[in-house]
Amino acid sequence: MLTKQKPQTTYRTLEEIRQRKDELLDQIQVDNKKISTKWNQLFAKHEENSKGEYIATLVSNSVTIIDLFFLYRKLKKNYGGILGLFGKKKR
Repeated sequence: MLTKQKPQTTYRTLEEIRQRKDELLDQIQVDNKKISTKWNQLFAKHEENSKGEYIATLVSNSVTIIDLFFLYRKLKKNYGGILGLFGKKKR
C-alpha cells in the first residue's frame, strides 16, 4: 500500500521552527480537548433507577427467561431440539 507523503517544509530560521512548534502545540491541545470530551461522553454515569424501575426490570427479565425455557421445552418435545426443527416432521 502506498502512503501519501507530505511535502516537507524547509525552515530557515529558529523563529520559523518556533512558530511551527507553537502551531503544532495548539493543534495537539485542540485534539486533546476533543478526545477528552468524547471520552467523558462515552463513560458518563447513567442515572440510578428507582426501586420500582429496578423491580419492573427484574420481573420483565424473569418473565422473558421463563418464556424462553418453555419455548425450549416445547421445541425439545416436538422436534427433538432447536436444530431438529428443520429436519424432522412432527409426530
